[in-house]
Amino acid sequence: MFSDRTNWKLTRNRLTDALDQVRASGAPVLDLTISNPTRAGLHYDEQKILQSVASIQAMDYDPQPKGLASARAAVGQYYQATHGIQYFDPEQLILTTSTSEGYSFVFRLLCNPGDELLVPKPSYPLFEFLADLEDVQLVPYPLIYDHGWQMDFPSLQKAVTSRTCGVVVVHPNNPTGSYVHAHELKSLNDFCRQHELALIADEVFLDYALDGATRQSVAALQDVLSFTLSGVSKVSALPQMKVAWIATSGPAELAKTAQARLEVIADTFLSMNAPIQWAVPSLLDQRHSVQRQLLARVRSNLKELDHQLAGQKACERLIVEGGWYAVLRVPVTQTDEDLAVDLLHRKSVLTHPGHFYDFPRDGYLVLSLITPQNDFAEGIKRLLEVVDR
Repeated sequence: MFSDRTNWKLTRNRLTDALDQVRASGAPVLDLTISNPTRAGLHYDEQKILQSVASIQAMDYDPQPKGLASARAAVGQYYQATHGIQYFDPEQLILTTSTSEGYSFVFRLLCNPGDELLVPKPSYPLFEFLADLEDVQLVPYPLIYDHGWQMDFPSLQKAVTSRTCGVVVVHPNNPTGSYVHAHELKSLNDFCRQHELALIADEVFLDYALDGATRQSVAALQDVLSFTLSGVSKVSALPQMKVAWIATSGPAELAKTAQARLEVIADTFLSMNAPIQWAVPSLLDQRHSVQRQLLARVRSNLKELDHQLAGQKACERLIVEGGWYAVLRVPVTQTDEDLAVDLLHRKSVLTHPGHFYDFPRDGYLVLSLITPQNDFAEGIKRLLEVVDR
């Protein structure tokens, strides 16, 4: 009765069961996995945000497949002001309700059923579900850690087949926090050009460089067909305001054809809701305040983590360059899931085991750096009490 593409394992994982048990006992949980910035104790200009979605213009239905011109212009201005990118013209942008929908559109554009895309490992676990829904096969390529994270180009070369349509990069990666480095950009461009592959660059965390330096968009240096995905969920820390986009770039004729086909896909699914589109300039403006708060929080928690780690030898924090997460390497005395469950039951501390993000082996925990500082400090203290035992 049901399609094979939705034949997922639907049973709850052990960590979720353990979390429910701890919460049912009444014990407060120190959540070191927070990904929702609206529940991280940040200050938002609530009045301005709410006013932005009350435009009288939203009473008119003006279905524009690519999104309203004013909204796309605001996105283009964001890239120009923040990243110095001139070529993300509004005509090269298509608005979507989420980056997930953006991925869906691009997967439909590039792939026939059974075609392949190369994706980084470790990385965000959402890719698998999106690919299943589009009948696309994912082929992982490893990120290797050696004094920092690096793309493994020999593995990329081995992974290409006649059905490979593109390469996905996450810049910076979630959860490793690693950017695609300058020397890697040329190799990535050469690789895509050699195999006639498209490049899909997820840059939702691009603005969150911990050293404060502006990072260049991956697509800015490419002469291959490229799709850049981002949205206000991370740019302005407003995941409830569903605005995202696809920016198409690369060789003129290829980009023009891709954009025309994407426009038909977007038109088929109808344009996103008008109130949010009219609010885009105001929502993007919120980034100035909220990004300062988030970067301050991330740096503070990273400093606290390093301070506590300095007092022990069992754990190591891997290098992180940007984003909201840190990866902790821990002794392999049990599986990562066993350790995460143990932390919940013994210390009421919630962490993510590395296998949630496709780490190739045990010995990793993923921590959110946007957790409120007091909770983060106490959570790390309790975590180390267990790991150091």
